[in-house]
Amino acid sequence: MRESTTELLVNLPSDTNVTDLLLEQHQRSPGGALYAVKRAGEWQDITAAEFLEQVRALAKGLIARGVKPGDAVAVMSKTRYEWTLTDLAIWFAGGVTVPIYETSSATQVTWILEDSQAGLIFVEDEAKAEVVERALGGADTDNRLYLMNYDDGGDTFAALVSEGSAIEDRDLEAARASRSLDDVASLVYTSGTTGPPKGCEITHGNFALFAVNTLEFLPELLREKNARTLMFLPLAHVLARAVQVVCLAGGVKLGHTSNAADLLADLTTYRPTFLLVVPRIFEKIYATAEQKARDAGKGRLFELGSATAVAYSRALDADARGGKGPGALLRARQAVFNKLLYPKLRAVFGGEVTYTVSGASPLSEHLAHFFRGAGIQVQEGYGLTESTAPCTANTVALTRVGSVGIPMPGTSIRVDTDGEVQIKGVGVFKGYHNNDQANREAFTADGYFRTGDLGSLDEDGFLTITGRKKDLLVTAAGKNVAPAPLEEKLREHRLVAHAVVVGDGKPFIGAFLTLDPEAVASWGAETGLVGMTVAEAAGHAGVRAELQAAVDDANSHVSAAEQIRKFSVLNQDFGPDSGYLTPTLKLRRSAVVADLHQELEDLYTSPRS
Repeated sequence: MRESTTELLVNLPSDTNVTDLLLEQHQRSPGGALYAVKRAGEWQDITAAEFLEQVRALAKGLIARGVKPGDAVAVMSKTRYEWTLTDLAIWFAGGVTVPIYETSSATQVTWILEDSQAGLIFVEDEAKAEVVERALGGADTDNRLYLMNYDDGGDTFAALVSEGSAIEDRDLEAARASRSLDDVASLVYTSGTTGPPKGCEITHGNFALFAVNTLEFLPELLREKNARTLMFLPLAHVLARAVQVVCLAGGVKLGHTSNAADLLADLTTYRPTFLLVVPRIFEKIYATAEQKARDAGKGRLFELGSATAVAYSRALDADARGGKGPGALLRARQAVFNKLLYPKLRAVFGGEVTYTVSGASPLSEHLAHFFRGAGIQVQEGYGLTESTAPCTANTVALTRVGSVGIPMPGTSIRVDTDGEVQIKGVGVFKGYHNNDQANREAFTADGYFRTGDLGSLDEDGFLTITGRKKDLLVTAAGKNVAPAPLEEKLREHRLVAHAVVVGDGKPFIGAFLTLDPEAVASWGAETGLVGMTVAEAAGHAGVRAELQAAVDDANSHVSAAEQIRKFSVLNQDFGPDSGYLTPTLKLRRSAVVADLHQELEDLYTSPRS
């Protein structure tokens, strides 16, 4: 059994909690900008002193409302500054934050509120309040439900701050200091890709130790002068929360944006120096850039620039392993495209991003090479809700594209004899809330967490994820097939929005594909079919030929038994309300297969077109 370990770089006293990081930051630089809030179209800085004052005032209100150390308080909101403010205020009051995705249904909210026993609930707006009220089944929400704003009248931040004015500073400090590294800071519910959500008990130590060690592990991103990032991933996801704590510990200025339609504009005005992203963002930016080049009659130029970026990045990998690095001709080609093409791509990210951190789901090796070759290095990592944040990551000095990196400080990774990745370390959660059976199943006798993911460790300790145990498809012939690599390749095609590889118990591997409406419109314009709809494209011979080419390309990377023999084009997309994607855009395969059982049957009984 191969194992890889990275020793802890920074330790903390046992009586530390996450709020100490804010107090230390305030002591170091009270006038330093910790956050930026967009108001009337302009970014306005909030200093450490201003933030601490707001946090303390709101925390006093929570105490006045009856929150005691260890009490659960729920938050349901899009990503925004007020989310962060609420989170820190709950911790200052000694409470436990319970995030709820802002897209959650009333049924999901009911489950989380009942399981966590959250007393107070913060919501972004009246629409979210209505969802919570439905979830509570008409129960009285007075003095329990609060809107996250400072408007006068009603249950809002303003009302809490007013009530908290009677709380003494010493009472607030007693509540804040009552929490230590081993105490639960947050109950984070899993996305439910394989069953009902489970509440993960994330401790102050999980957050704080990850934060201070990540600062030392990735200094090029986080220690840079005037480092700043823009958070647009859901703060209900533990990865986004953990990165927020890292920024807090390092004094990295953090802005928030919650509207996907505003993201590109906000990147341009905020100009982050590094970004936390999910693979779908890279896929979309690449497809959009390719499409714009084609529309401008520069499709061939983009193809050459893409091939050059990938070749250059691959040569860098070879050089790092003691092989041949980029030759003179390749360096010259890369330099040419670094003037003609790559700056336009970097401008999409705001123009100052050099590094990005990719997580939540696998990123295709081709895209990782492309963006690195174009001047935006992708530090891909791997983790789960149960590991608080990445338990592995590629560093600037140690990057191996295609892998998810080496263990984070204080973490050990091993691969069991059946290929399952197991982890142990400072980021691993305390356990599942109110679920002893799940805890017994989740941990080995020697304390390693069973991730359920399949992977391999190379001789240098880099981890590569190859699939998920429960996602493995077993064909009727007994062949085990990991669907994720095929799906990643298929999504690289500009017309493909989503791909679902199927074949469990079937005679061969098949796939469902959905189409990207914007790409369909552009393809239709290119081919003289202006105004083509997604429904029309799904049955068009030319579109199917393009998709067959994408399938052929994906098949070229796997064995004959793993290849896709038939595909079906769905006349729908997997939007945020479809139930087929998690909030971080991971596929809920079981939901797709369950709902599309007739389409699945048709795929295997209809003649091949």
